[in-house]
Amino acid sequence: MTAADLAIDPLGAARLLLGSQLTGRGVTASILEVEAYGGPEDGPWPDAAAHSYRGQGLRNSVMFGPPGRLYTYRSHGIHVCANVVCATEGVAGAILLRAGVVETGHEIAWGRRGPAVREPALARGPGNLCTALGITMDDNGIDLFDPSSEIKITLGESRLGEAGPRVGVSKAADRPWRMWLSGYSEVSAYRRSPRAPAPGKSD
Repeated sequence: MTAADLAIDPLGAARLLLGSQLTGRGVTASILEVEAYGGPEDGPWPDAAAHSYRGQGLRNSVMFGPPGRLYTYRSHGIHVCANVVCATEGVAGAILLRAGVVETGHEIAWGRRGPAVREPALARGPGNLCTALGITMDDNGIDLFDPSSEIKITLGESRLGEAGPRVGVSKAADRPWRMWLSGYSEVSAYRRSPRAPAPGKSD
């Protein structure tokens, strides 16, 4: 599969990314949990929780394509988070990589995360996943399908997985746009934002 396979809607891309193999600087992880994000109000998938909702700017320009690029940002100004861009060029869409299970490079991952971290927690949570794989803000915009890239992804078959609300968002908080593969302790716990409306009061 190639980046062209991600030139689809965010939910379809999220299913493709479940079970995919992400490799970063000596560590490979299977992706177990993702969140889909759309774009501006006048786009095909309006999403008030997306960084692209207010339109394209310098900070979020990577989200507008082409597909297969890596979009990075800092959560709360601290943790680097990684997203895989989907849709077609000029149309915003991205999939946040929330958790994975480390398949190779365990010692490298522990060196980055700390020796006291238990194995299931090595890449649980978007910030920890990036730390384990050595993903930094400098990786923003790289082509994940370029063989020479230090961060690469290998897609598998589309996986349905479980679905539920996204973690920690205050807008569009009820959408079942978080997907995960069941039966893995590496999947993160659901936490609703205290700023979100009561369940059932959001879209």
